[in-house]
Amino acid sequence: VFLGNGPSGICLSYLLSGYIPYFKRDSLHPYPILQRKLEETPDVSILDQDLEYLSEGLEGRSHSPVALLFDTLQRPDTDFGATAESVLTWWHETDRAIPHLVLGRNAPGGAWHSIEGSMVTLSRGEWMGLPDLPFKDWLKQKRRGLRNNRATAEDIAQYYQHYVVRKGLQKNFRCGTVVTSVRKVSAESISNHAQEDLQENSDSLWNFNEKSTEVFQVDGFLKTVKGDKEPFSIYAENVVLATGTYDSPTWLGVKGENLSYVHHQLSALEEAVKNNSIGIMSDPVLIVGAGLTAADAILFAHHCNIPVIHVFRRRVTDPGLIFNQLPKMMYPEYHKVHQMMKEQSAACAGPYECYVSLPEHHVLSFGKDKKCIFQDKNGYRKAYKISMALVLTGSNPNLSFLPNNGIDLAMDSDQPVNPKRNPIDVDPFTYECTQEKGLYALGPLAGDNFVRFVQGGALAVASALLKKANKNPP
Repeated sequence: VFLGNGPSGICLSYLLSGYIPYFKRDSLHPYPILQRKLEETPDVSILDQDLEYLSEGLEGRSHSPVALLFDTLQRPDTDFGATAESVLTWWHETDRAIPHLVLGRNAPGGAWHSIEGSMVTLSRGEWMGLPDLPFKDWLKQKRRGLRNNRATAEDIAQYYQHYVVRKGLQKNFRCGTVVTSVRKVSAESISNHAQEDLQENSDSLWNFNEKSTEVFQVDGFLKTVKGDKEPFSIYAENVVLATGTYDSPTWLGVKGENLSYVHHQLSALEEAVKNNSIGIMSDPVLIVGAGLTAADAILFAHHCNIPVIHVFRRRVTDPGLIFNQLPKMMYPEYHKVHQMMKEQSAACAGPYECYVSLPEHHVLSFGKDKKCIFQDKNGYRKAYKISMALVLTGSNPNLSFLPNNGIDLAMDSDQPVNPKRNPIDVDPFTYECTQEKGLYALGPLAGDNFVRFVQGGALAVASALLKKANKNPP
């Protein structure tokens, strides 16, 4: 059972539906050492090879060796602007399929359906694609091209839905499901009666390995068309966590943050503009944060001529600031926001109207009268009257369905799971949780935050599950 139907879950479903990658004969990989390794056993699928051996020595923009391996097999040399073809060929070997279910709240594509449709992706469009159906080819069928090599969130969400249908994976997906609990139970405690019921209803998905003494019980409910909640319980030997990180926006934890004019999602600003509740003559909108979502909010407000006060903790020159890591040519709009942050501080007026930048400041409180108090690094305080506040400082995964909110699975088991600072501790070549056998974590939960790199985790899990199920070729 997989929890989450975003790109990680879709990719793993593809691999477990019997789609097996092989090295394409006569293809040439730009890394000679990897090419040599691939030529050693061309008749053995990538899933059945030693992933640690193949990925050894690879370098790139991910800390995961398997993520780098799968990425470079699908998009050789892509970081250098090359458009070399994938060195993989895909075979459909139905006898190697492993029955599975993918549970998700939305349509396939996960959080991509919750993002404002016209938003442009940070990653290049071709990096958003899934195995054996290049995103650019799909876009061409729609008679569309990529703007500045990048795609809109709406395109991505539609592509993921199309992928599931095109690859025949729909039967594995259950949309509109909410999981409330995942826990280990003894296999014997599941009554024979319940086991028979399940098997009658589910293509014998639950033929447990006779050696299993414990299995996972996954409880939740299905939202019906009428709006009812139908409860379900599923038993599975292996559970894959692929729920992403979009669930709960981070709060500052300051006084007044729960007042009605303080929001934690960009959509609140779009809504307010649509309803004409804020406009050119309003008091400024406060935007807190220095990541890309905050930048998107600033661009949106700037486009609508809405005044903005922008508060963030870091220095503008801090190398950890995302803007200092993005190539200017590829991201002109984010470069513009960075320019505004530098040139338009409250201390000195700059060329940009309707925008004030307050670097190295933090919010102390929000007042009922819509007055907001800030403090700078020297302890000086300032008060501003605002129309609304957007706190856009990241988000955290919601793992409330796991015992102790999944904290025991994290690298630091004293702190909550966080994709950047404290991911779930997994084996780098199987993505199995080190603290809980049979439980796997993919995507941001395991520290892989880009679509192009979450797919390596799916490769690792599929390889491990095929070995476990003894579905390896002789």
